[in-house]
Amino acid sequence: MSRTPVPIADAPNYPAWRRPIALLILLSAGMPLSFATWNALLNNFVIEAASFDGSDIGWLQTVREIPGFAAIGVIAVIIFVREQTLALISLLALGAAVAVTAWFPTFGGLLITTFIGSLGFHYYETVNQSLQLQWLTKEQAPKVLGWILAATSAASLVAYALIVGAWKAYDLSYETVYLVGGAATVAVALFAWIAFPKWEAPNPQIKKMVLRRRYWLYYLMQFFSGARRQIFVVFAAFMMVEKFGFEVHEVTALFLINYLANMLFAPLVGRMIARFGERLALTLEYSGLVLVFTLYAGIYVFDWPAWAAAALYVIDHLLFAMAFALKTYFQKIAAPGDIAPTAAVAFTINHIAAVFLPAALGYLWLVSPEAVFVLAVGLAGCSLGLARLIPRHPDEGRETTLTARVRPTPPPPAAPAE
Repeated sequence: MSRTPVPIADAPNYPAWRRPIALLILLSAGMPLSFATWNALLNNFVIEAASFDGSDIGWLQTVREIPGFAAIGVIAVIIFVREQTLALISLLALGAAVAVTAWFPTFGGLLITTFIGSLGFHYYETVNQSLQLQWLTKEQAPKVLGWILAATSAASLVAYALIVGAWKAYDLSYETVYLVGGAATVAVALFAWIAFPKWEAPNPQIKKMVLRRRYWLYYLMQFFSGARRQIFVVFAAFMMVEKFGFEVHEVTALFLINYLANMLFAPLVGRMIARFGERLALTLEYSGLVLVFTLYAGIYVFDWPAWAAAALYVIDHLLFAMAFALKTYFQKIAAPGDIAPTAAVAFTINHIAAVFLPAALGYLWLVSPEAVFVLAVGLAGCSLGLARLIPRHPDEGRETTLTARVRPTPPPPAAPAE
């Protein structure tokens, strides 16, 4: 990597594979090589190797989300470390932690490796979101973010396909798969460190915490998004293993379907957001999630079969593909220098509920799994109501429909003097 920062405006002077968009896509593809591996094996590994129950998995996920709650610390780190450099260091930490996960098959060991990997993951995600919104123009962002999500899905697809195809055929061990997945992310981060220039964003970022009243809707939507996401991430896949007895290759096959669908669906979502706006995309997402979580509860109330749960899981994952509309909404309403600090603040807000919700709901899960999903219905409903407050064309000064209604109409221009 060049030691001298290179302005984004000079990107056309570089080969396409060394430009900022290529770097964003590469990093977004490198991250899931380890994270998808960790995620695919987690539920089976913790049950088979560490004898976890619903409470244990809740505590593990709570520990995993603590670094997300502490993402506001990114603001302090970027005073000393460039955002691009921090993204690569974070990827290295994620890959290394995943690589050694299976060597510590105890409750305490898993808490430690999960925390380290999560610290890398969440700091990477915070900085990556900031770089995306700084390096992409408002016109580029919806479509390019769709490509980035497709690249993430494609990399996850590769990881899951290899696990599905090789797990039983070659009698793979957890140690081998975790090591290979983690090492792949480490290799991508090292290549990106060597091969790409240090790109310099056009707008210097404020390097202190930023809380602005006019971003209130974005903050609230981040809070409810994080709370609702926890229920999906923690308990939807856990249900497949605990209730229906899915094995590693079956859970991974389900993930495989999810990411194949997302790889095809995400670019279409990007084009839809560019044409119809964020409000429509988020309305469709949250309306669908209300229905899906209601049907999740029905699995326990009416004892529906495994195929129904699997179908809902795929639909659920597809709906989450629309979530990057929240990023483009913020890009449109934000002052250019607010992007990095607000990304850190928003990531912390997104993880407020994540610190206590998985552990608390783990105890509720032991008593009534369907009640966990009923709570998710309420959270998705709150998100839906908030999404309807997004203007059709959000911008600085027009962050919500409420702002548009109360903003005084400017007086008509004075008539020219006779």
